[in-house]
Amino acid sequence: NRPHGAQPQRFPPPPCRLQGLASLYVHVPFCPTLCPYCDFHVVRRGPGWVEAYLRRLKEEAQALHERFPEPLRTLYLGGGTPSYLRDRELVALFQSLPWALAQGAEVTLEANPGTLSPGRLRLLQDLGVNRLSLGVQSFQDPVLKFLGRAHGRKGALRAVEMALEWGFRVSIDLILGLPMQDVEADLKEAARLGVGHVSAYTLQVEKGTPFALLGLKEDPEREAWAMERAEEVLGEAGLFRYEVSNFAREGEEARHNLVYWRAGFWLALGPAATGQYPGEGGAYALRRTAPPLPRWLRGEAPKEEAISPLEHAKESLMLGLRLREGVDVGAVEERTGLALFPLLQGRAEELAQEGLLQVRGKRLLPTPKAFPLLHRVVLALWEAL
Repeated sequence: NRPHGAQPQRFPPPPCRLQGLASLYVHVPFCPTLCPYCDFHVVRRGPGWVEAYLRRLKEEAQALHERFPEPLRTLYLGGGTPSYLRDRELVALFQSLPWALAQGAEVTLEANPGTLSPGRLRLLQDLGVNRLSLGVQSFQDPVLKFLGRAHGRKGALRAVEMALEWGFRVSIDLILGLPMQDVEADLKEAARLGVGHVSAYTLQVEKGTPFALLGLKEDPEREAWAMERAEEVLGEAGLFRYEVSNFAREGEEARHNLVYWRAGFWLALGPAATGQYPGEGGAYALRRTAPPLPRWLRGEAPKEEAISPLEHAKESLMLGLRLREGVDVGAVEERTGLALFPLLQGRAEELAQEGLLQVRGKRLLPTPKAFPLLHRVVLALWEAL
């Protein structure tokens, strides 16, 4: 280990490259219902709010496009519930985005099952959407009622089937490990439907949510078992665990989210949206987070946080080890100008002896055993830097 307080050895950093700024996240905060487990920045529709949101979004998009005009390789509309917008509002939203789309671009829209219909799916295709992320959460009515979802089992099944029939790439969200849930039934239903991607999460009781105020507690043992079953059941159906909480058929990985997990740069629009941009001076990156809706509508500037090369290196480890492909420490060294591997090698080999990592050259890969213990693995590596 290096002496306490010593900094990793530096060599001249490479010039900052902007090619990675080809991904855009757009936050749509409006939701028909506020689920008791959700701590995202979401609001109900208020008088004139959507119209004001669209006007401000167009202004923000034009200003950002002037700085970063590169065609987009990924576009992700999240929320909130983007599909909750009315047809004319969705059209206006897409018309407000001045970027061209690169050939083969992935365009994802988050949707709730109850907001889809053949007419809506036709409109989304016309607007260029080719991937839908459906907030199914479960196919069991008692679980959906517990989660405060507006749809039931039949609505969830119909939405998935319609989206597949219309030719969309489909990802579904599932929450696993709930006390009244038949975990295997939900997993087998997802596999049977033939979707290309499943995001499987366990319930996080976040501070300030209705679930937290009710005193609801998580069950770590049941949740760990549920994720093990997800890997087995979905794996048997050809959906392999490529990230801690994400399973996909080959070629169906979420390309936009891979930008985050690979610690790349991305643009962001909308209230409370966070983007990561190339830094200046001694900062490797600049993280910009917009204020909540009322202040964003008034034009308040985003909060900015400078990310140093060392901070970026630590984030790259934290995020990259969520992926089955792991993290290429050599590539992080090239990006940051820090000699990291000599500091990490000893600790990484110790974790490999425990069966938690594989060390292949300068690439560190988590083992299946590591996924439930990633917090400990990451902290052990951070301590070496």
